[in-house]
Amino acid sequence: MQTQSLFSVNDKVVVLTGVSGQLGAKYAEAYLMNGGNVAGLDIMENERTANLKNSYPNNFHFIISDITNRKSVENAFQVIIDKFGSPEILINNAAIDSPPSAPASENGLFEEYSEKSWDKVMEVNLKGSFICCQVFGGEMAKKGKGSIINISSIYGNVSPDQSIYEYKRQKGEIFFKPIGYSVSKAGIINMSRYLAVYWAKAGVRVNTLTIAGVFNNQDSEFLEAYNKRIPLGRMANPEDYIGALLFLSTDASSYMTGSNLVIDGGWTSI
Repeated sequence: MQTQSLFSVNDKVVVLTGVSGQLGAKYAEAYLMNGGNVAGLDIMENERTANLKNSYPNNFHFIISDITNRKSVENAFQVIIDKFGSPEILINNAAIDSPPSAPASENGLFEEYSEKSWDKVMEVNLKGSFICCQVFGGEMAKKGKGSIINISSIYGNVSPDQSIYEYKRQKGEIFFKPIGYSVSKAGIINMSRYLAVYWAKAGVRVNTLTIAGVFNNQDSEFLEAYNKRIPLGRMANPEDYIGALLFLSTDASSYMTGSNLVIDGGWTSI
């Protein structure tokens, strides 16, 4: 078999959640550039999705969908079937986090972390992926083939390094990376393992792609602290994850399921 065909996504039907985000739009573009058909789901359109529609009018289709609502996902599924046919690749990329710029109520003491914040993170990051796996993965199992890629984080493997945010505490802020995101991303990893075993004989592979932080014009003090923690000395660019996605989506990884592929600049090696 030629190497090129191993990594081919040409004419594949890809479902990608969180397509309006920084990473989601880059992921979609990668599949589109390589001949895939992408159905992008998100709660709202933006300039990124508009650009994808203009550049790939026949191969990209944006669908407003709330992944925490099963009916909304089922409606999106029917649109995809009518537009492209049965999905062959699902990327559960949509997630919410509490960035350093979030209000103090999100990034304060663990003892004061609100149940409302916890519930919202679990609803989007875990329940949303669960529903999409049921709807789109279930269809793949009926067809006897498919690849599901669930996006996790280094903070699903290890605890956040709270020392990165010491510069904020030195300024008098009470700042700690909150627990909700870490727990939800840890759940993603084991959901992948469960489904990998459950659907193994149905021809559906399920893997986790675990990623590190992505550069997005964060403040200089954060970047300095974060980059010191990374052996490669920098945050990721969205393009750093494209090769892994294509690998997990194609025949190049045909004997790989239930795995957690970690691309983190060496973070978890320390």
